[in-house]
Amino acid sequence: METLAQRIELIDRHAARCKAALASEAAASPVFLAVFAELERKLDKLKGVIDGDARTARDHLIETEQAADSMKIAAQADDGLSPQAVELAATMHDSLCVLKHEWQGV
Repeated sequence: METLAQRIELIDRHAARCKAALASEAAASPVFLAVFAELERKLDKLKGVIDGDARTARDHLIETEQAADSMKIAAQADDGLSPQAVELAATMHDSLCVLKHEWQGV
């Protein structure tokens, strides 16, 4: 099984793929872009606390996963995104959901 650090790195790679796809999505809505940026901020906060207090890390993981829920819904609702970008958003969301479900930190 992957370590927590490896799982966070995987989620980071998913985020990077989403960001790269968005660079070529000229018709992406400003709302989706804002929601995605918020998810990136939450992910950065999570990475900053993941090795600290387990309860704090779990709380940040929950916040990050909730931001991913919003991002996935925004992606699905955005007619300006390509199907590939919507799928990348869903993959990032799903990886955070799995981490939250399986993480044994608290």
